[in-house]
Amino acid sequence: MKKFWNDLPHGFTILAPMEGVTDVVFRRVVAKAGRPDVFFTEFTNVSSFASEKGRHDALERLDIVRDENGENLETPIVAQIWGKNPDHFAETAKHLEELGFDGLDINMGCPDRHVNKAGGGAAMINTPELAIECIERAKASTNLPVSVKTRLGYTFRDEYLEWISLLLNQHLAALTVHLRTRKEMSKVPAHYDLIPEIVALRDEISPETKLIINGDIKDLAAAKELSEKYPGVDGFMIGRGVFANPYCFTDRHPSQEELKNLFLYHLDLFDQRARELESRGSRYPYEPIKHFIKVYFSGFDGAAELRNKLMECKSSDELRAILK
Repeated sequence: MKKFWNDLPHGFTILAPMEGVTDVVFRRVVAKAGRPDVFFTEFTNVSSFASEKGRHDALERLDIVRDENGENLETPIVAQIWGKNPDHFAETAKHLEELGFDGLDINMGCPDRHVNKAGGGAAMINTPELAIECIERAKASTNLPVSVKTRLGYTFRDEYLEWISLLLNQHLAALTVHLRTRKEMSKVPAHYDLIPEIVALRDEISPETKLIINGDIKDLAAAKELSEKYPGVDGFMIGRGVFANPYCFTDRHPSQEELKNLFLYHLDLFDQRARELESRGSRYPYEPIKHFIKVYFSGFDGAAELRNKLMECKSSDELRAILK
């Protein structure tokens, strides 16, 4: 069941799910700078969603940007989930369509040691039977197209032959392959040399599955170049490239004034989100916004000094005062 996946242009682009980054606020920032063809959320723990205690926090992660009429402004948007409990995958999958999502993606590639220790993310590569059960339970519990994001393997890159084949045999709507192993993290270049073999596996086992490549893709130009070189790949996911240029899904190279104005827009959204969550009995912490400062202010004379001043601020109003 592919639904929106079939309507995307060849060589489509996706904003990668990044923990602590691609929340509802930063997705709006990227959309203003230049939309990808598909949005992914941060990942949400299915065990949190399935529990009475954790449901509130999980639903915050699964918020979607809507207009005054309640229409989804991020469509198509895919909810990414992780965990290791098949029952919890089924419970979470059952509710994602009513929350307004267009697809469901299972994270089987996150290298974070805490996630892996809990049996999720890339750790699922080492528990293939459980991984397949989680996929099956999710697919059986929703009308949404189900996809998976993973890595070549846990320790060795040649693991991809068995692991990727196993996933393709589940006839997923889409499969995203980060072209590194869990052990490699991001310390080595992505293994682009394996793309033809992975395309061949997809064509042989599950030709209906959209194949997406992730790793070292910095911007739209890089995605176009890869698409020409590897026409068997359907789409390209950009993650860290957005830190180098939030306009990475376009061919534009913004001026410093444009970047400053985009940061001010980011701050406005931050304040709006903080007020919204406060009204719901929660809070939107200030500190994480500091992670974004280098995104907007770098590569010009005095950038380091400006960043140091901004990093000392303790509120969005203080940030605005310095930028004036």
